[in-house]
Amino acid sequence: MKIIFMGTPDFAVSALRKLHEAGHEIVLVVTQPDKPKGRSKLYLATPVKEEALRLGIEVFQPDRIKKSENIEVLKKYEADVFVVAAFGQILSKEILDMPKYGCINIHASLLPKYRGAAPIQWAILNGEKKSGVTIMQMDEGLDTGDMLLSKEVDIEDTDTADLLHDKLSETGADLIVEALDILEKGELKAIPQPEGPLFYASMIKKEDGALDFTKRANEIALKVRAFQSWPGTFASLNGNYIKFCMAEPVFEESGKEPGTVCRVEKDCFYVQTGEGELKVTRIQPQGKKAMSVKDYFLGNKIELGDIFTKTER
Repeated sequence: MKIIFMGTPDFAVSALRKLHEAGHEIVLVVTQPDKPKGRSKLYLATPVKEEALRLGIEVFQPDRIKKSENIEVLKKYEADVFVVAAFGQILSKEILDMPKYGCINIHASLLPKYRGAAPIQWAILNGEKKSGVTIMQMDEGLDTGDMLLSKEVDIEDTDTADLLHDKLSETGADLIVEALDILEKGELKAIPQPEGPLFYASMIKKEDGALDFTKRANEIALKVRAFQSWPGTFASLNGNYIKFCMAEPVFEESGKEPGTVCRVEKDCFYVQTGEGELKVTRIQPQGKKAMSVKDYFLGNKIELGDIFTKTER
């Protein structure tokens, strides 16, 4: 099958690789333009571009895919289907209708729940025990198209957004290969998304990572897991910005004010929350790499009675 593949971040790389390994003819990869990263501001290729170049596939990087001249580029390839995985731009109806089999999306949730930009983070934030991937026929709505295939993935109590991302990326890659095989046989059935309770997975912003210790310990621990890579979870201690990288709820009460360090051990410390204590085992001090609390204590102190406060940094 002739495919134009549209994707940008790490999540889409496994799908591109497995479609190539399955023998599909990927005639073009469309990804976002290179962007400056870090303090050096060097322009870096997207993960999908790097993989496409490794596989020897032509790459196209339009600033706006809906421009007429960019649509003309897509038409030249006469692809049977467009496969879309976290591309990052909205497709026009003209593009959606262009290929024989339309545009098929790999979405990292069990639709119709968690439509939107950040389904992985919000599934963990909300304490879900299951997530999954849906292969969806794209329409003009936001993740509203007919479902073609789906598969559940368990969310373990220790899963961070990074770990769940990797599981869903691999699941999505396997599922899109399966979907295209069934599609070629003419046996893929489209199922309209059911009506029901939805949760829109809105984009995560930097300020969302600020920790509020008046919340319950289990809510804060979920937030630490959900926001591990972006935007991180953070608070201020004695004027210093500290990221919380690994933490778990402990259902004990010290009687101290929320945010107060109520216990300190050689490899962890405990912070009182609005309900229960938060056991913290890994942090990232300002200007340093992430480290275990045990390693942090080799040259630094966090003492009983210290108070973590909310910061919007």
